Amino acid sequence: MTSTKTLYLLCSAAPPVFDVAHVIEDAQSRGWDVCLGLTPTAAHWLRVSLDGLAALTGHPVRWQYKLPGEPDVWPAADALLLAPATFNSLNAWALGLTDRFAIGVAAEAIGKGTPVVTMPCTNAALAAHPQFDQSLAILRSAGVTVLYGENGFVPGPAGVDAPPHFPWQLALDAVDATTRTQNGQ
Repeated sequence: MTSTKTLYLLCSAAPPVFDVAHVIEDAQSRGWDVCLGLTPTAAHWLRVSLDGLAALTGHPVRWQYKLPGEPDVWPAADALLLAPATFNSLNAWALGLTDRFAIGVAAEAIGKGTPVVTMPCTNAALAAHPQFDQSLAILRSAGVTVLYGENGFVPGPAGVDAPPHFPWQLALDAVDATTRTQNGQ
């Protein structure tokens, strides 16, 4: 008998979000049941694909909190990946500002002990802001695996719309590794 592993894939509005269908398929090929959550801007960017993404995952794509008393439409998460994680999303998350669904779910996952991985996607000018390093340090100290720099995403110059390569494979490998470690494998 096989057990289903559930991955919450949460995405901010950065150009790699347009590859999310391929990322979902890759995660599914690794044995993950994927639930897709988006920031409101990412949902706006992907608005013409939302029905197809829901069909691909078998779950509603979420970007808003449910109303009080409404049932939860996703199974419990075994792991969470927040990627691409924008400068704004990372700072809000580290500061506990949970007005956006995706950030609130990521913040709560830390408290639940769910394995959490994030990969920033920002440019070098924003990454130079002093809050960015502080936010990464806060998330790391909370147990989040942060894939940034040499072993993750390396920012490019400001003004470039899309990074030349966003290492989605590395992010999914890290999710697999954190859940293997948690399960003592």
